[in-house]
Amino acid sequence: MPYDDPDTRMHLPLTPVVFEILIALADQPRHGYGVMQEVEARTGTRLRAGTLYRAIDRLLTEGHIEEVTATTQPANRDGRRRTYRLTKLGRRVAVSEAQRLAAALHAARVKKLLQPEQA
Repeated sequence: MPYDDPDTRMHLPLTPVVFEILIALADQPRHGYGVMQEVEARTGTRLRAGTLYRAIDRLLTEGHIEEVTATTQPANRDGRRRTYRLTKLGRRVAVSEAQRLAAALHAARVKKLLQPEQA
């Protein structure tokens, strides 16, 4: 299985909140409020600030994301907004989780829990 990479396996499975944060950061760095907006726009679910920042602290500690120095950006001139991006490990973990979930969806389709994908 592709998600059996020993470097990432120990980080799986991810909680839905953590996975959503990694997805939000997959295409560009974002500040916390930007992550909240991205997740809500994509899923319709609004993350609470406490939930978001606890997860961000965990992701920073585990090395999945890092803070970006962004004081040159107009939105961050006062230094209050912290901007985050995926690390190489964070991207590998997110890919592994996506592959794990895709395998679970495939199994659900095989067991007739979901309809086959339309071509």
